[in-house]
Amino acid sequence: MKKLLLLFTILLNLLPAHADEGMWTLYNLPQAAYEQMKAEGFEMPYEDLYLSDNAIKNCVVNFSGYCSGVVVSKDGLVFTNHHCGFEAIRSHSTVDHDYMLNGFYAKSQADELPNKGMFVSFMVDQQDITDQIMAAGFEYMSNERREMLLDSIENKMYEEVRAKDSTLTLEIKPFYEGNKYYATTYRKFNDLRLVFAIPKSMGKFGGDTDNWMWPRQTCDFSVFRIYANPKTNGPADYSEDNVPYQPESWAPVAMDGYKDGDFSMTIGYPGSTERYLSSFGIREMRNAENTTRVQVRGLKQEIMKRHMDASEAVRIKYDSKYAQSANYWKNSMGMNKCIDSIGIIQLKQAHEQRIRHYQDSTGYLKDKLDLDLLEKLYSKRYHNMEAFYYYYETFRRTSEIVTRALRANAGSVELQGDPKKPRKQYFVFKDNSDEWDEALDKEVLAALMQNYKERVDQDYHPDFFKTVEKNFGGDFKSYVDYLYKESILMKSGKKIYPAKKEYLNDPAVQMGLDLMSIISELGSDVSAVSDSIDEQERYLCAAKIRMEQDMPHYSDANFTMRLSYGQVGEYLLNGQPSGYYTTAESMVEKMRMGDRIEDYKAEPIMHELLSSNDFGKYLDKETGKMQLCFLTNNDITGGNSGSPMFNGKGELIGLAFDGNWDSLSSDIFFDSRLARCIGVDIRYVLFMMDRWGHADRLIEEIFRK
Repeated sequence: MKKLLLLFTILLNLLPAHADEGMWTLYNLPQAAYEQMKAEGFEMPYEDLYLSDNAIKNCVVNFSGYCSGVVVSKDGLVFTNHHCGFEAIRSHSTVDHDYMLNGFYAKSQADELPNKGMFVSFMVDQQDITDQIMAAGFEYMSNERREMLLDSIENKMYEEVRAKDSTLTLEIKPFYEGNKYYATTYRKFNDLRLVFAIPKSMGKFGGDTDNWMWPRQTCDFSVFRIYANPKTNGPADYSEDNVPYQPESWAPVAMDGYKDGDFSMTIGYPGSTERYLSSFGIREMRNAENTTRVQVRGLKQEIMKRHMDASEAVRIKYDSKYAQSANYWKNSMGMNKCIDSIGIIQLKQAHEQRIRHYQDSTGYLKDKLDLDLLEKLYSKRYHNMEAFYYYYETFRRTSEIVTRALRANAGSVELQGDPKKPRKQYFVFKDNSDEWDEALDKEVLAALMQNYKERVDQDYHPDFFKTVEKNFGGDFKSYVDYLYKESILMKSGKKIYPAKKEYLNDPAVQMGLDLMSIISELGSDVSAVSDSIDEQERYLCAAKIRMEQDMPHYSDANFTMRLSYGQVGEYLLNGQPSGYYTTAESMVEKMRMGDRIEDYKAEPIMHELLSSNDFGKYLDKETGKMQLCFLTNNDITGGNSGSPMFNGKGELIGLAFDGNWDSLSSDIFFDSRLARCIGVDIRYVLFMMDRWGHADRLIEEIFRK
């Protein structure tokens, strides 16, 4: 194992980098990768990526644990995508003050809106701790013991950094399929306030019609501000006394634009990739996970859309939920298309055959890596995984009553009363009717339960399905109506005593217990083989890197900061050049189709602004056009939304917000010929802030030295 780790170190620091593919960690970016970046137009010193006080990493943030963002002013102003700020914008909206529909601009700092539960984190430090972990006998432990060891080391390191600086946090994550472990230190700010939001017609322009497609014209940005303790300039919970954060550095904005072939670099927090995954794992992903997600969400979204179209109040409640659901519904659909059209499973099989030959000829990992065993293990758990994904898509976060039932039975609601008198302890579900609609909720749940019954083996049917058959004639609609009417869990504000008979006999409580029993059974069946699968996948990753010693290897994404680099440029779309940017004219053409295509509707003022011949300083000097969105071959995935896109000088040229249709296989296979990152031009962002929002104070702040 020590020889394998030494090999990893050598490879990561000496191998030549290949542009366009790779999500590189910054603290140990191979010198060869940096030299390649310079050859392609990067002009900054190596230390200005990670090491220096003004390093680019210092202005890039983890945005609320699901997106990325960038600090753009000395007063803590943060740019991210509109869809990353979607829930914050929605939560402040009402029918009378619909910020989703009409946009929002805080004309003074006093008007900037706080957001409960949202945060940004800055990466402070990252280090390789693999040797420390392996020295404790990690390689020979069971998975359970490994988790205990990792928790112990993480807790110790966390306490050590907190002792030095109480504003810091630390986490340990696996890299290279668990062959390496890095510890990352963060500084987290919890007072994050909404400053500016474009109307949804622009921030989500194109909607599901254009999602994952090119060409794009979406003005996908929103603006927040970090607030800090007025005495320390450090993290603090929300307080009216907090003041704008003064960062160490911030990203300068470029107004000169870009041209075909220019260097482009994206830094952010890509969520998850599985490029080392075996052909057997990809087949499971295609058929058990993606196909299931597409089927269930398609059914759910049809019902949601119908109710949202009928009521503005319902639309406001579900705008964010629908967008989140639809995003990965279409992603899964596109990924399966790419898996088939590229032939990824066949490509992986051919590669695995090479690994077999390599193993036979060298004896590497003999008696450890067994591809035939790996295939059998995946086959053994396939139907369990398919049932698991049907369960997840049907019952997790799809209805209020199931959510409450699972929370109550899992003990994840706060108990009130005297802990010495358990029978008198109670909990209360607050009235959150502003977040969901009963008619929609009930129809979705009934439809998904019926769908689950028809598509999942009876072995994984919860016991309450028998009640539905016996007492309700198999009618899930009647059963769901009964639950909502009779269950104490739906009596918001009522004291609920979990130790009393009334609670234990409650129909929704019983439903929740049945669901927990099913997921426990599913989890047990899946975990019976998953540990062995993980071990074989880890060996497969090690064998691939050992066999390909003359090729670069970066770790899969795991929502830690990564750098990707490449160039601005087009690709072949249906056999024709795609163009590498879109213009105001192209957006106006789509807007004119708004009466036929709902996703292209926009307010008259937007027609007027984009039809103007006066774009002033926001016009591109090379093309003479108002450029809106652009393409690069930077390597991104989910979580990169809101990632800053830099030119060779480290200046901000845009925000990444999507990939093209041909990039949807990138989580498992990066096609450098066709995969593209789509960014919103920073000049388009500033144009809308200026000409639509009249946000003079923000424009001045961004360009203030």
